[in-house]
Amino acid sequence: MATVKFFYIIIARGQKNMKVILTKDVESLGKEGEVKEVADGFARNFLFPKNMAEPATDAAMQNAEVKKKKQAENAKLELEDSQKLAEQLEGRELYIKVKEEEGKLFGSVNEKTVAKTFKDEGISISPENIKLAEPIKEIGEYDAQINLDHGLEANIKIILVSESEEK
Repeated sequence: MATVKFFYIIIARGQKNMKVILTKDVESLGKEGEVKEVADGFARNFLFPKNMAEPATDAAMQNAEVKKKKQAENAKLELEDSQKLAEQLEGRELYIKVKEEEGKLFGSVNEKTVAKTFKDEGISISPENIKLAEPIKEIGEYDAQINLDHGLEANIKIILVSESEEK
């Protein structure tokens, strides 16, 4: 019986690369707006179908530059707004009227209550940005910290007063 020999030829193909502009943040690749060089197949089979990137043509590159400039301007405006808010809040005394009996509150004052009081005064602050040591359960003065965007902080004083009293 004759033996048949098979020869396998391994062809080493050179991997083609292409430049793409990321339209979304892609884990382990980059952030939105960055220009990256990726394998041709990775771009065609994964990034393009999921709208995570687009080919880096001259027109797309110009659009990406315009978008980056707008984002930088918006970030600058947000920083200025955050700084103004931090200056407005720093050292402020916030009076909250509560129901109480002999100094003890019915319930407690937490971050949501403080955020609602600010909202009533026309200042929008998320409860997640307000830091209290613990929920407040007695009449008195308490310190709180407000964490704003861009790492800015403001310290305020919360003063609880009985509904029957005036500030």
